Amino acid sequence: MPALPAVQVTDVRKRFGDTEALSGVGLEVAEGEVVGLLGPNGAGKTTLVRVLATLLPPDSGTARIFGLDVVRQAAEVRRTIGLTGQYAAVDELLTGRENLRMFGELFHLSGRQARRRADELLERFDLGHAADRAARTYSGGMRRRLDLASSLLVRPRLLFLDEPTTGLDPRSRNAIWDVTRELVAEGTTLLLTTQYLEEADQLADRIAVIDHGTIIAEGTGDDLKDRVGGQVIDIALAAAADATAACALVDGAEATDDPRRVRVPVDADDALGALSRVSGALAGAGISVRDVGLRRPTLDEVFLDLTGPASTAGARTGNGDDAEVAEDTDAAGEPAGVGRAANAAGDDAEVPDSTHVDDEDERRQEVA
Repeated sequence: MPALPAVQVTDVRKRFGDTEALSGVGLEVAEGEVVGLLGPNGAGKTTLVRVLATLLPPDSGTARIFGLDVVRQAAEVRRTIGLTGQYAAVDELLTGRENLRMFGELFHLSGRQARRRADELLERFDLGHAADRAARTYSGGMRRRLDLASSLLVRPRLLFLDEPTTGLDPRSRNAIWDVTRELVAEGTTLLLTTQYLEEADQLADRIAVIDHGTIIAEGTGDDLKDRVGGQVIDIALAAAADATAACALVDGAEATDDPRRVRVPVDADDALGALSRVSGALAGAGISVRDVGLRRPTLDEVFLDLTGPASTAGARTGNGDDAEVAEDTDAAGEPAGVGRAANAAGDDAEVPDSTHVDDEDERRQEVA
């Protein structure tokens, strides 16, 4: 009998007033797989994660975690998952050690188990030196690591990471990536939402691109690059003033955000010939070049090709940035701590509705 998918989503829809956050999403994740959910602001990433984590009921469609329905079997689902949300859900008045012990007890660990597991995770996440300091003294990267550690107290089969490195510096981001790779090596199934193309390319076995509430493309990073197709001639000009002349001279040449760089998409079968012709044309016109070479399309270029201009991100409501605020505000209302508390509550927990809590003190009361 074939193994059940870790995640199986079929035609899931969700509206917030006039905003259709999810428009018939379909997605499947195999056990042990790492899938990156990539999309612009307001695309529906966080809403989908909240549905899968039982924090938000869908309007229609079905979503299953290891064969369990997220609506009808929410308590059982919560026992198999962990969630690290966009915002670190730690109590700033407690120490790192106290935070982890508190969450451990909410997960029904005994006092001894909670202490042992907290100590293990503090060392694993390189927080041992700060374990007995108040969390309010932690840097952003330290809080993020503490938040991720609290999601792993009961070793979930499936972990949701919702934009886990947003706002972190490169060193802290790399630390989160290292821990994530360790979890994957141990067999944890991972669904990662991100806006960072490099993060998706580094961590995910497969990438699903979501835009306007629906999955518009799926595949490995290489698959998606092949979908855009061809090769790119990347030209670094000696003088930015020559960019306009270079674009006029070379068929298909495009300006980039860098005023000294021009890119020329070419057919893969004629890439070397095209490179020779472009180089000759530039030399013949007296345009000085510092560097020229062939490369495959980047994930950035794939992303822009698939999702179109940034101005279309809110097109489904006609409200532009307001459409993004609608999802982000709603997502902020259910921080990861609420999901963990619901998990810990077991059969007696109710599936939260979309009402959000903005006040930090009320959030702590909800967790406690």
